[in-house]
Amino acid sequence: MGDQNNIVKVRQRIDEIDDTFLKLLKERLNCALEIGRLKNETSRAKWDPQREREIYDRLLADNQGVFPEKALRSIFHEIITTCRLSQKKTEVSYLGPEATFTHLASVKYFGQSAAYKSMESIDEVFNEVEKGRVQYGVVPVENSIEGAVFSTLDSFMKYSVNICGELQLPITHNLVCRSGNINDIQTVASHAQPLAQCREWLKKNMADIPTLPVFSTGGAAQMAANNPNIGAIASDLAIKTYELQVVVKGIEDYQGNTTRFLVIGQQSPSRSGKDKTSLLLGVADRPGSLNEVLTVLSAKNINLAKIESRPIKGKQWKYLFFIDMLGHIEDPVIREGCSILQQICPYYEWLGSYPQTDDLKFTS
Repeated sequence: MGDQNNIVKVRQRIDEIDDTFLKLLKERLNCALEIGRLKNETSRAKWDPQREREIYDRLLADNQGVFPEKALRSIFHEIITTCRLSQKKTEVSYLGPEATFTHLASVKYFGQSAAYKSMESIDEVFNEVEKGRVQYGVVPVENSIEGAVFSTLDSFMKYSVNICGELQLPITHNLVCRSGNINDIQTVASHAQPLAQCREWLKKNMADIPTLPVFSTGGAAQMAANNPNIGAIASDLAIKTYELQVVVKGIEDYQGNTTRFLVIGQQSPSRSGKDKTSLLLGVADRPGSLNEVLTVLSAKNINLAKIESRPIKGKQWKYLFFIDMLGHIEDPVIREGCSILQQICPYYEWLGSYPQTDDLKFTS
C-alpha cells in the first residue's frame, strides 16, 4: 500500500511539472511573438544564427549531460521552431512525394510546424523559391558514397537563389513491398542514387530482378503501394506513410551512408561564428587559371571544403566550379578573398554564407 501511495505522489508531481511546462511554453510563445513584432518594426532579419548557437550552447552546458543531449536538442528544436513559426508560417518545398529522404531532412531542419510543399523535381523546388511561392526549399547536394547530385548543382546555374543552411542525414535503405515477401517482387524501383548505393546487395540477392529508376524514393514507395509486384527502396517514413511491409532492412552497400542537404531561400543569414560560404566560378580559358584561384585562397589561409566542376550547357568543354570554403562573407578574410576572385574570374556568383552542419535552426 505504501508503494502505491508513493507512485500516486510521484505522478502528481509529474502532473505539476507538466502544467508548469505548458505555462512556460505559452509564455515563451508570447515572447517570440513580441520579438517578431519588434523585428518587423526595425526590419531586422527573423533568423539569428548567432543567437541560436548561444541558446544550444547554454542549454547543453547547463544540462551537464544529465538529460540525454540528443533528445534535449530535439525537444528544444521543436520548441524554438514552433515559436519562430508562430510569427509567420514558414512554407518549405522539397523533392517529393511525401516520405522521401528530402522530406525527412526538411522536417529535421524546420520541425513539424512548417507547411511542406511536395515537388516532382529538384528543378521545381528551385523554381518555387525563386518565384517567391515558398520561403525555403530543401535539396540534396551530395552523398558520401555516390558523390554530387548533379541536378542540384545544375539548378544553381539556372536559378537566382541563396543557400541558407545545410544539414547531413544518415541514410538507411529498406527494401519494401505490399506483402513483405521478396518472392512477390518482379521490379525494384527507386531514385537512381539509392539504386546505386544498393547495387552490390541487389546484384547478390536479386540478380534476375530488373531495377527501375524513378524521380524519388517516395514515388517508388507509392508505386509499390499500388502494385503488389513492385518493390521499392525507401525510407522508414515511407513504410508508415504508404502502409508497406519491410522485406529487408538496411540494404545499402556501405555503412556510414550520409547525404548532405542544402536549404535554399532568398537571403542568406548573418554570421553564426561557424559558417560556410559557397561560390560559383568560371575561370579564364588558359593554363593555370584554376591554380590561380586556389593560390588566392591559400594565400588568404582560407580553408577549402569542397570543389566540384560542372559543364556549361551549350558550351563544349567549358566548365563552372562550385566551391565551398569555411567562413562567412562577413568575415574580413573571406570578403577580401572573394573580392579578388571576383576580379580575376570571368564568371563569379556568391551562392550564400550559412551555418555549418545542422546544429542551427530557426529561432527568435
